[in-house]
Amino acid sequence: MTFKIPKNKKLILFDGVCNLCNSAVQYVIKHDKNNLFLFAPLQSNIGQSIIESHNIDINKIDSILLYTPEQGISYKSTAALKIAHYLGFPRNLMGIFFIIPAFIRNWVYDYIAKNRYKWYGKKDACMIPTPELKSKFLE
Repeated sequence: MTFKIPKNKKLILFDGVCNLCNSAVQYVIKHDKNNLFLFAPLQSNIGQSIIESHNIDINKIDSILLYTPEQGISYKSTAALKIAHYLGFPRNLMGIFFIIPAFIRNWVYDYIAKNRYKWYGKKDACMIPTPELKSKFLE
């Protein structure tokens, strides 16, 4: 199943009620000089559609996904490192962490994800983008 994502764009699905995730989205927006990324909360209709169509267990992967029609889904540390790569120098230097096996990277990622609400807090509802940023959000 394909989703209506403009050509040459990448969709970041994020936990819309997580303060850490929302801060990460704001960081990506600020440093996305090539206007490459679109965003949608995991809780949105498109987020739920992608999760269902790719049979993703939201109990195991619940914080960030990177979706492109050409490459499909990346998740956890791989998604975060790919996003950093696309943001250019110096953030693309984070790609050095690809030499670490995914199971180790994901263990660290999962530890942070498991504690993100405790450490950074949680919102009652998903972030509402400002009018200037609305075009970057699919829902």
